[in-house]
Amino acid sequence: MLPFLQLTIAVVIMILAAKASGYLSYRLGQPSVLGELVAGLILGPTAVNFLHLPFFTDPHIESSIHHFAEFGVLFLMFMAGLDLHLSDLLKSGKISAFAGVLGFLTPLGMGYGMAALFAYELQPSVFLGMIIAATSVSISAQTLMELGKLRSRVGISLLGAAVVDDVLVVLGLSIFIAVVVNSSEAGLLGVALILLRMVGYLVISVLFGLWALPRLTQLVDRLPISQGTISFVIVTALFYAWTAEVIGGMAAITGAFLAGLLFARSPLRARIGGGVSSLAYGFFVPIFFINIGLSADLFSLSAASFWLMAALSAVAVVSKLIGSGLGGRFGGLTNKESIQLGMGMISRGEVGLIVASVGIEEGLIGGDVFAAVVGMVIITTLITPPLLRSQFTEKEAPRDPAS
Repeated sequence: MLPFLQLTIAVVIMILAAKASGYLSYRLGQPSVLGELVAGLILGPTAVNFLHLPFFTDPHIESSIHHFAEFGVLFLMFMAGLDLHLSDLLKSGKISAFAGVLGFLTPLGMGYGMAALFAYELQPSVFLGMIIAATSVSISAQTLMELGKLRSRVGISLLGAAVVDDVLVVLGLSIFIAVVVNSSEAGLLGVALILLRMVGYLVISVLFGLWALPRLTQLVDRLPISQGTISFVIVTALFYAWTAEVIGGMAAITGAFLAGLLFARSPLRARIGGGVSSLAYGFFVPIFFINIGLSADLFSLSAASFWLMAALSAVAVVSKLIGSGLGGRFGGLTNKESIQLGMGMISRGEVGLIVASVGIEEGLIGGDVFAAVVGMVIITTLITPPLLRSQFTEKEAPRDPAS
């Protein structure tokens, strides 16, 4: 079978499995994203390992699917940004700042302490704390969109806190690599340059988005080009994602989210949302959710890696609940809203995997630790949707009429 045909049937299987399992999950009263993640685990090496069936002989098929999945998370974060208004996000600035900062520092400290108990040396212990400090809001955003709560105070604060957390993780990782790996004055100077790049990117991209994007969108919309506006939006979202990582030194998902946030101001917002969501949710996003399961083999863990995975998962959950939850409370959320915010920050997703892959490349962690991290990412990703749903759908206690 030709490599293209192998990729074609693999995509067919993945999208069918994602949609069928998502529907089944919905019928069972759970977010559809939970079913899609479970389907990925079943299709992956944990169970079927379908990409290694005899008729899949193309050695590049996994990397091709991974690239499709990367597009999926970019479009997912773009849609999350498009569903918000910049003014709403700025209103939650205090809550997002507290939740993002404490949601970074608390897991960092608790992760370091946990790794020290496992007798890891200083550098791997700090790096494990860095991995746990990462968060991935894409799955929480998808769940809140399904529940119609993304534009609630908690939803807006959650997205803002995730942006703060993402910046701190990237900056912290940059400092760690510069100081520990490079350990030179040039490295320290590099840290300052990275910080300058981040700030410069955010300022320039926001100013460009506020001033130029509305004019360019209106101009393109008047041109006699088939689906010209949607094409322009897709190109802009991907370009923002590319520049975020290459120029700003940030995660690409941050650039995609920022592009969506800026396009949310457009009078063509409804048409943009309809066009991009058809492409995203019809093709790329299901592949992204399935691919998470394809990257893990939970049965290949050694005994030591299994206990490390269990400890990582427990600390990952508790640290975000405490850190981001307290941050939300300090920012002015109610106790229940703070718990909802903390739960929304639990999922590590692709951000945790990205940080872990840097550790592998730099020799800071080994393959056994990476396997445990993948297990932790899967666990936190799986438990976040039902936890969020339980918090947002539970009935309020009846009030005393006399009160």
